[in-house]
Amino acid sequence: MKAAPFAYVRPGTVADVVAELSRDGSKVIAGGQSLVPVLAMRLGRPTQLIDINAVPELGELSRDGGSLRVGAAVRQRQLQREEIAAAVPLARMALPWVGHREIRSRGTVCGSIAHADPSAELPAVAACLGATMVLRTGHGTRQVPAADFFTGALSTAIEPDELLSEVIFPVAKRGEGFGFGEFARRHGDFALAGVAVRVHTSEASVEARLTCFGVSDVPVTVDVSQQLRSALQRTGSDPSRADLLSALADHTPDVAGDVVDTVGDSHASPAYRRQLISALAAREVSRAYVSARLSESEECSR
Repeated sequence: MKAAPFAYVRPGTVADVVAELSRDGSKVIAGGQSLVPVLAMRLGRPTQLIDINAVPELGELSRDGGSLRVGAAVRQRQLQREEIAAAVPLARMALPWVGHREIRSRGTVCGSIAHADPSAELPAVAACLGATMVLRTGHGTRQVPAADFFTGALSTAIEPDELLSEVIFPVAKRGEGFGFGEFARRHGDFALAGVAVRVHTSEASVEARLTCFGVSDVPVTVDVSQQLRSALQRTGSDPSRADLLSALADHTPDVAGDVVDTVGDSHASPAYRRQLISALAAREVSRAYVSARLSESEECSR
């Protein structure tokens, strides 16, 4: 099937992009890895496509203090490879799971987040890190935290006349560690279930945040600090990863039971997804804790 007819424009400035977006039926295209299949199947019929690849400002990847700013036209492969992006380790851990290399070479970070597929990796990373989405129109700019951005399957807080011009990720701090894992039937497929984890340790305190995807209409973030502390009470504060994983495995089934609310599909039942989340959460929380402790000790030794 071919896409329905549409007009095509290629503005050179953000002002021109948002001006074009004010026309009814307009849609932004950058990498096209999500949008083009939608057009080809006629699940979407925009009257006009706005190609943003000629806007230099939207192709910028920059560090601003404690933040990494990712423009709307920045490719996923660029975020995976450029040294400046190492400041956001969780994104680097997740990107190899996004499709295949060819897809990442064209697909954009903002495009994946704006598409908001419930099984996609980058929306989960944004939710786990508490990223901020910058939305622009001809009337001004607003910033939306990730917790308010994803409103349903393939649905976000972006209004029809708004451009997701950049995503702001917080860079990793001392004492932070991360984990990411997912399970798919084949590499490159969307995940049946997956987790993104951030753990922060500071002397005797520990906090842990777990974001699950593929199990609900939106990425689901829960605080698992208490579960991690309970596991550490059994293992001590400096456990091997194997011991900590074993201790965490007693707690993660309850977490999985709370976060999985999908009714299931032809690929996996809710019960199977709970098992996946439980196993992935124990594995990645233990990984994140060990790396957080290492980060804390390395900073202290400098």
